Amino acid sequence: MSDPVISARDVVRRYRRPRRSLTRPGPVVQALRGVDLDIGYGERFGIVGESGSGKSTLIRLLAGLDRPTSGSIRFAGKEIARAPERSLKFLRRDLQMVFQDPMGSLDPRMKVGDIIREPLIALGHPDARGRVAELLDAVGLPAAAADRYPHQFSGGQRQRISIARALSPRPKVLVADEPVSALDVSVRAQILNLLMDLVDEFSLTLVFVSHDLSVVRHVCDTVAVMRDGEIVERGATGSVYDNPRHPYTQALLAAAPTLEKALAVHRTARTERKELHDDRPD
Repeated sequence: MSDPVISARDVVRRYRRPRRSLTRPGPVVQALRGVDLDIGYGERFGIVGESGSGKSTLIRLLAGLDRPTSGSIRFAGKEIARAPERSLKFLRRDLQMVFQDPMGSLDPRMKVGDIIREPLIALGHPDARGRVAELLDAVGLPAAAADRYPHQFSGGQRQRISIARALSPRPKVLVADEPVSALDVSVRAQILNLLMDLVDEFSLTLVFVSHDLSVVRHVCDTVAVMRDGEIVERGATGSVYDNPRHPYTQALLAAAPTLEKALAVHRTARTERKELHDDRPD
């Protein structure tokens, strides 16, 4: 691998839970335990693990939204682990995030066009109407969507708006944190395919976080498996999935439903509902 776009070395994150009594401090939680990670330019890098494995903590650190207790994190060769916020403008431009809940990440009081323009305005580019129309088209929404509010769209459409907003400052890295887990299974594949098309079109590096192994296999060419704040296995996605070496990875894969099976179940249920409706007497 050439110089990575993101590099983490011996990253540790501890935090203290709120106290439960007046005499005892809250317990210390070891969220990350010496994580090492390299993500190359143009890579589609998946991070998988169960809830509580540390994957969300890790991406918050990689995005500069939190600071590690110890260790080094570099983005495009620049140390960000202990950098002051005023020096992270380049990171706010070059790394953007798409979150799990599109409704929670979109300001309901703002029109869609203003939501998409917001990162550009924050970076000093206030005149961005042409960029808004370009991005709405890229995510499959009409230009007229710019004058509407988030509540006027479906969950899948709101996630398309979130993706457009993330792409507005022309980032180098897109971090997607469980971007389809809140969506109906019938639209998940559409959003996943859209993400992959946009990653190719805009030459992005993708960091994709999920507890769903089948989704990561569909999207990513490299995967890291996390458990209890550690990376227990990593490698090419096909190799890890077809020949898992760590017992935890083996157990995850054995228990994981596939995206194809989930879609098949959804189609069967929809067909059965239609048949029941058609059989009702007039």
